[in-house]
Amino acid sequence: MSVVSFIFWVLLASVFYSYIGYGLVALLLGKARRLPKQKEPSPIPPVTLVIAAYNEGKILAQKLENTAALQYPTDRLTVLVVDDGSDDNSVAILQQYPGIRLIQHLERRGKIAALNTAMEQVQTPIVVFSDANSLLNPESIAMLVRHFSDEHIGAVAGEKKIAHTSGMGDAEGWYWKYESYMKKLDASLYTVLGATGELFALRTHLFQPISEDVILDDLMLSLQVSLQGYAIAYEPGAYALESPSNTLADEERRKVRIATGAYQSLRKLSMNSMLKKPVLAFQFFSRRWLRWVLCPFAIVLLLVLNIVLAVYSEHAVYDYLLLAQALFYGAALIGWLLIRQNRSFIITTIPFYFLFMNFCMLKGLQHFWWDKQNVLWSKAERQ
Repeated sequence: MSVVSFIFWVLLASVFYSYIGYGLVALLLGKARRLPKQKEPSPIPPVTLVIAAYNEGKILAQKLENTAALQYPTDRLTVLVVDDGSDDNSVAILQQYPGIRLIQHLERRGKIAALNTAMEQVQTPIVVFSDANSLLNPESIAMLVRHFSDEHIGAVAGEKKIAHTSGMGDAEGWYWKYESYMKKLDASLYTVLGATGELFALRTHLFQPISEDVILDDLMLSLQVSLQGYAIAYEPGAYALESPSNTLADEERRKVRIATGAYQSLRKLSMNSMLKKPVLAFQFFSRRWLRWVLCPFAIVLLLVLNIVLAVYSEHAVYDYLLLAQALFYGAALIGWLLIRQNRSFIITTIPFYFLFMNFCMLKGLQHFWWDKQNVLWSKAERQ
């Protein structure tokens, strides 16, 4: 049983480290690092806000009104919208706003293609990417831009918030609170890994055209910056508010697509380039590789091995751990039943969403292995 118990403890330690332990390490090491204070830029730099849209007619008017309310000098802000072959009323709505620059793809090519097209037209030193279905707080652009007073900062990640209007909203919201805190710790240690596409600022000269088959544009953009020797800062004062998925099935489709893109990025990533930057490699291994490659399988194996050890080992600790796992899965089951009714309870929602994310990772691996996912995904319905 010694081999079985060794594997069990290694897997348990790996899962703990990936979700909690790394955060503690980053917290301790980050406190020893002195970050430069942000300065108000002088003069105020011109910025281009890029929005890629496909069939967002339901929210486009609200998005453009929200953009008009941003507290950034209008003569310093260019709004560039790329319509990626929409077949709803998106173009008609966009044409009602003469203050924006509109680029049209005659057919749908995907978000990466839209961003590549937009960047060919950007002439400002800073570009901010935002999704069409997310709303920004008025100070967001100004809060992002001030980080560029530090020449070592190549990009700035904003915060993603979910409107807590339902059980699904609570589930997504708790997850993003955790992710936002981890991004803060990442930035305090060295750099944010994987800024969210809902709100992401970039030094324009660092952008490199991305292959149009890439699924996770925000992750690849983030890695581009880091591999060029620049850090990505985190700014919680700039946030994008998004509605939650309409149903659990919609959220599953979205998570599976993200998981598929995660495995695709591992295949595309040059590990030689990553290993030349030890701190970045350490962060990527801790925050991404373990969570994507090891943890989904480890969680399944931990239950199986725990049952074996509880039956055949004389150590009572395995009985207690099996009881803890049973309670965890029981809470997750209740969380699943509540979510199906669009309700939530924190004690059960968090265990459910944790297992749900790892289930989606396994399903995403299957999609990646069988090449079932492309950039022209079926959009998840949102509330």
